[in-house]
Order: sequence, then C-alpha cells, then structure tokens
Amino acid sequence: MFKIIAVIIISSLISCAGDKNQDNMQKIAEEYVKLVLKTGQYDAAVVDAYYGPEDWKPAELNGAEKNNFPKEKLIDETDNLLLRINLLDESILSDIEKKRKNFLAKQLTAIKTKIEIIGGKKYSFDQESKLLYDAVAPHYEQDHFKGILSQLDKLLPGEGAITKRYDGYRKQFIIPEYLLDTVFQTAINEGRNRTLKHINLPANESFRVEYVKNKPWGAYNWYKGNNFSVIQVNTDLPVYIERAVDLACHEGYPGHHVYNLLLEQNLLRKNNWVEFYVYPLFSPTSLIAEGTANYGIEVAFPGDDRIKFEKEVLFPLAGLDPNKADNYYKILELVEQLNYARNEASRKYYDGQFSKEQLKEWLVKYCLNSPERADKSIDFINTYGSYIINYNYGEELCRNYIENAGGTKQNPDKRWELFIELISKPYTASEIQ
Repeated sequence: MFKIIAVIIISSLISCAGDKNQDNMQKIAEEYVKLVLKTGQYDAAVVDAYYGPEDWKPAELNGAEKNNFPKEKLIDETDNLLLRINLLDESILSDIEKKRKNFLAKQLTAIKTKIEIIGGKKYSFDQESKLLYDAVAPHYEQDHFKGILSQLDKLLPGEGAITKRYDGYRKQFIIPEYLLDTVFQTAINEGRNRTLKHINLPANESFRVEYVKNKPWGAYNWYKGNNFSVIQVNTDLPVYIERAVDLACHEGYPGHHVYNLLLEQNLLRKNNWVEFYVYPLFSPTSLIAEGTANYGIEVAFPGDDRIKFEKEVLFPLAGLDPNKADNYYKILELVEQLNYARNEASRKYYDGQFSKEQLKEWLVKYCLNSPERADKSIDFINTYGSYIINYNYGEELCRNYIENAGGTKQNPDKRWELFIELISKPYTASEIQ
C-alpha cells in the first residue's frame, strides 16, 4: 500500500516539475520574442517576420533613442534568458521539448551575437556563421575553382575570357520582362501542384507576387502569418529561364512559403510555442529555411522532371528555343559546382584578406558574375555577411541528412516524408550534421 502511495506521489511530483518546466520555457519563449523585436528596432533586417500580438511590440523609438543602442542592456537580457533555458531539467522533458529547448538556446545565442555585431563587435566569417547559423561552411582552395573553369572553357562557344563568353551565351535564355509574370506564375503553380500531392496545405494558404527593383537580393519571401506570403522578385538584372523554377520552388512551394506555414500550423497553432510568432533572419532558422528551400527544388522536380517541364512548358511561354536547353543545362550543371566560390570570396573580404576591388575581380572570374551582377553580390555580402552559407551549405546539409536516411531520388516518398519532417520541426544545423 505504502509503495503504491509513494509511486503516486513521485509521479505527481514529476508531473508538477514537468508542468513547471513547460511554464518556464513558455515564459522564456515570450521574452525571447520581445527581445528580438526590441533588437529589430535598431536594424530593420533583424525581424524577417512577425505575426504575434500587437501589444508585444515595443513602443516606437524616436530619433534620439535610435541613435543610442542599449547594447549592454540587451545582452544582459539575453544572458538571463540563456541561463534560464540552460537550467531547465532535460530529464523530465519529452524528445520534442528537448528539441524546443535546444532550438531556443541556439536562437538566443544568435540574437546575442547579432546584438554584439550591431554594437560594433567584429567576428571572423566562420565565427559569425557558427554563432548565427550553427554551422561553418567548408573551405575550398582556388585551384578547385580553376579546375571547374577549365572544363567550362571547353564547353562554352567562342574564345576569350570565360565570364564574357558565359554572359554572352546566356543572353539567349533571358525571359523577356513582359513575359516574366506569365512564366513565373506558371512555374509557381506547378511547384504548388507537385507539393499538394505530398503535403496537405491549409485551405486558406495563398501568396501575392510583386516585381521590385533596387534590392541586394534576387527574390524574397515575406511571410505575413495566417498562411499568407508576399513573394518579391527583383528585376534589376535579367532573369534567366532556369530561375523561374528556382525562385518558384525556393520562395514558394515547397520552399519558404510552405516552411513558414508548417511551422506556424504545427508549432505555434497546435503547440502554442510562441517563439514562432517571430522569425529573426540572422539565426539558425535561416540555415534550415534556405537549405530546404534550395533542396526543395530537387524534391519537387526529381530527375529529369524539371528539364522536361521547362522544355515543354516554360521555354515556349518565354519565347525561347527548347532545342537549346540540353546543352544549356550541361553548362549550368558545371557552373553549379562553382557555388562555393562566393563563400570563399566573402570569407576573404569579410576577414580583411580582400579589398572590395579584389572581391569584385574574384566574383567576375570564379563566380562568372557580370560586373553588374558582381556589384549586386557585393551589396548582398555587405548587408548580410556570412548569411550566404545558408544557401549552399544549408542545401548540402539538408540533402545529406535526408538522403543518408533513405530519402534518395530512387525513393521519392521517403524523401518527401523526411523533407516534411525537417520543415515541420525546430531543427538546427548541428542536429543534422
């Protein structure tokens, strides 16, 4: 009898402790959201999305307050939250609660780092990416890229500098600006239809497309909450035919739009995890977001599906010759192998090894950027720093995680299953390495 009573008392104590842990985590999560919003008052890029209560937003700053960044106060707040999250007893947390605890700790580390950066602290490229995105991208020597350029030299028509030949060759694959919306809307609808075969999206999910100029990025998804996104496409520079599917999947389906709405539905609405009211851009969330958005292109258009769709549908819509597609994609496949060249350029520039002029020279030579596109890349690097690792290294990590678990192109259903899990739970890079 006494044993039964003891068991009941112990179970009750554990349950109470678990409830207290959850209450504490919820309070930490709310304070974390408010901390991100306060930090965002001093750098507009910090808050990528917020769709929480209006009264959680801080009072608007006046001019004098904006010029007086309260670095130490914000760091003290962050350290307090980090201490409290680390003191939570993991032994009585469920697996998903442990994942939530780890996620909050990584997000808090990132926002502390961003506060320090706004306050003037300098990190190396790799230090910054580790603290902000929970990952350090691999290094490649210059000879690696030279070897790829040597192969391209043999494939590209004409003679002379490879970048100029590549830029000239690509001109025949530019989507005319007056047809851009038609082509892009067709691509995004195809991505949506393919995604719907595997993911039950909310009935009210939707998006709006806008075409903009004078931005450092090529496209952007602004998630507004309640399953709605604004997708902006930058038309400062020519948009090539392959970018239609790239952007449609990356920004829309099954990329950012789907990622954000699944987190909102599964973690915020169902679990009341209030930390998902806010999306701080400079945080581990972005590596998973960008990595899955890039890998999602391959998930939605496996094997030859993409080239077939583009040749049969998008090339004619854009008034382009589909007979030239096969050779173009052989060249693009090789160009894709230069992907990490931008990381190396950014790292050297960020760490003081490159001047701006040297950075531009590298981007033109090894990233095959036209001078105009190189200037855009430099604007991006100056604005977002080590964020660029989230695209290529994020994709690599997400691909390896899914395919090593059996989600290969030979097993598309398993691939979708693992992909959906990755975009529905609070993963960070260190969990999938």
